[in-house]
Amino acid sequence: MNFTRWSARLPGTQRRAAARTDTALSPDRRADGSVPAARAEQLTDEAPPAPDVPAVDELPVRDVLDRVPALVALLHGPEHRLAYVNDAYVAAFGRRDLGARARDALPELDEPGLFPLLDQVQRSGRPRTLKSRKAPDGRSYTFTCTPVTDTDTGTDDGRGGRDSRGVLVFATDVTDHAEAAGRLRASERSQRETAVTLQRSLLPQKLEEPDDLRVAATYHPGGTEAAVGGDWYDVITLGGGRTALVIGDVMGRGVRAAAVMGQLRTAVRAYARLDLPPHEVLQLLDGLAAEIDANQIATCVYAIHDPNEGRLVYASAGHLPILVRDENGTVRRADEPTGPPLGTGGWIHASGSIALPPGATAVLYTDGLVERRDEDLDEGIAALEHALSGAVGTPQVVCDRLIRSAGVTPAHDDDVAVLVLQHPARRGAEAELFRNAALELLGGVEAAPRARAFASGVLTSWRFPADLHDLGVLATSELVANSLQHGTPPMRLRLRRTDRRLIIEVTDGDDHLPRRRRAEPGDESGRGIAIVATIASNWGSRRTPGGGKAVWCEFVLHKP
Repeated sequence: MNFTRWSARLPGTQRRAAARTDTALSPDRRADGSVPAARAEQLTDEAPPAPDVPAVDELPVRDVLDRVPALVALLHGPEHRLAYVNDAYVAAFGRRDLGARARDALPELDEPGLFPLLDQVQRSGRPRTLKSRKAPDGRSYTFTCTPVTDTDTGTDDGRGGRDSRGVLVFATDVTDHAEAAGRLRASERSQRETAVTLQRSLLPQKLEEPDDLRVAATYHPGGTEAAVGGDWYDVITLGGGRTALVIGDVMGRGVRAAAVMGQLRTAVRAYARLDLPPHEVLQLLDGLAAEIDANQIATCVYAIHDPNEGRLVYASAGHLPILVRDENGTVRRADEPTGPPLGTGGWIHASGSIALPPGATAVLYTDGLVERRDEDLDEGIAALEHALSGAVGTPQVVCDRLIRSAGVTPAHDDDVAVLVLQHPARRGAEAELFRNAALELLGGVEAAPRARAFASGVLTSWRFPADLHDLGVLATSELVANSLQHGTPPMRLRLRRTDRRLIIEVTDGDDHLPRRRRAEPGDESGRGIAIVATIASNWGSRRTPGGGKAVWCEFVLHKP
């Protein structure tokens, strides 16, 4: 086939052709076809004559295409009949029958999906490219299909006219690049899996189950890169029926953020065992975060639920507000007080509270759930409030619905952590398993006998077995005696039962916390707390917000 009759409409081809036509040959261009002076060193009078090398513009097109390492095929007409393949194509796929339809002559172009592209190129008259497609020979090629025109005769178009359209297929071997890109993607996947595995291993594998709350949590790593974040959450039972709930977000991405998150979560669990108020826990975390990495800022909200109070007491370090939905679907924000993120230093955190009555649902979450690049943050929180107002069911169901409503997918560009807790409204037979009783202790010699009689009557009405009844009365006597001897008014005895345990608590106005010690044979005191620690499943003490302390113990109930 005469290639001089075909003109490939590659980008810039016409522009370069016009430039060659309009520009006269310089005196340096030799008539014998040697390299022009603009492309070679200037020759001096003494220099030998240049070898007879043809210019690129003077080479036949076929000679050029036969020598390029890329695969080249020329197709013409509406059926894309094969007009030419170069030597590189023959070496890759063998000889082909000229004049045959491309679907018959070039079956290797079917797997990369090139045939539909040929029709598009002919219809549109514009080049099209398929990048890094694997061919049947196992190698990867980038295919460029360019429209060409037969400037002489053309081919029969089937309607008595001439069809001069054709397509030049140019395939560049990019196997090495494709394999390198594949190795890079595999390495990135491996790094991301390592980071995600590290982060998931640092999160609680199973949430603790408080007696008075139902909880569920979910975590979604963001994006497909190795740059997972430092989102975390935890549920910590404090004893005495109280529960700590925490959620946080370490700024930054990758393994480093996950490692800092793990250190902060471990520290929170240690500080929680001290049974400190939320703002004091955050104060300790603030100093620790600065010591771990001054450049790694983290946000956190720490909350405590006390079933006797029916409230969440919380403190926030730059974190998003807690949302609480009541039984009627009304959603409220716990906006204040909020301090700066952890690690900034120089701030005195404060605690706030929000009601969590029976039937209410609270949601703690990280910014990946509500923050979008094209939206204001308040709009995201408002959308979450709307979704929460209609979200009913178990905590896990609520988690899933909030995730779906926010449009979180595996390709989401930020980590998402959500912690949902519900304070169930118990009725009927279930309500009988959750009871409270309290007695104000006025002091004096009659306080201890009154407390023992009150505890005995309450435990009898709750139908506890005789052995647990006697242990409960003994623990009540020792705790009240300790408060009468070492505490100050006002004093109060509170008994609480759940479906899993009996809790006995005594509060007074003195903030000195008792400790367990070994009493010598001659000591007249010091045995009360030791007795309580021996007979009870667990015991502890804490300072109360208004001043004073609470000392408690609990007995695990054996289910029938």
